[in-house]
Amino acid sequence: MDIETARQQMLGQQLRAWDVLDERVLATLRETPREHFVPAAFRDLAFADMEIPLGHGQVMMAPKIEGRLLQALDLEPTDRVLEVGTGSGYLTACLARLADRVQSVDYYSDFVEAARPKLAQLSIDADVQTADAMTLTYSGEFDAIAVTGSVPELDEHFIRMLRPGGRLFIVVGRLPVMEARLIRMHANQRWSEESLFETVLTPLINAERPEPFVL
Repeated sequence: MDIETARQQMLGQQLRAWDVLDERVLATLRETPREHFVPAAFRDLAFADMEIPLGHGQVMMAPKIEGRLLQALDLEPTDRVLEVGTGSGYLTACLARLADRVQSVDYYSDFVEAARPKLAQLSIDADVQTADAMTLTYSGEFDAIAVTGSVPELDEHFIRMLRPGGRLFIVVGRLPVMEARLIRMHANQRWSEESLFETVLTPLINAERPEPFVL
């Protein structure tokens, strides 16, 4: 099967079949070359309905999850976005095509160093840095946040980084049950959450924090 046929099958059989119907999102996923970001050993599986190993126990999310994430965030061309988990850089590129500015962080420096030239080759302007997402201290700076790893419980660590009107996509829970949620920030630091779908994502590095030792 040639690349373009595989791409069209991904859009129809995976994304549309999983209720990814936003035409801007579908166009972005169609026009951003996923095969450019997939590790060479898995290039033939670039459009398969599966996670793709990246190393360090991390994976590239299945296309339908990427599509649902992008659709849920409902990005505007003026939005400032934080991506937690650069990974391959593919989702970074999609976010950058839909929004104004994207800041992306990853715990693993080799992911960052590999993603930067791939993004540059496509003239994608994104600020990609190595950082532990659990130590970020932004406050009210982003219109949208995409967290590409799961957290065991929902707390306000990422929520407080949203501006009023901001949206956060995050997967919450532990194996075997995890839930994708959309958090919306309202005025006066009030926020609401919506359950989107059940899925399983690799845990975010350092999100599972040990209980403090008490004598």
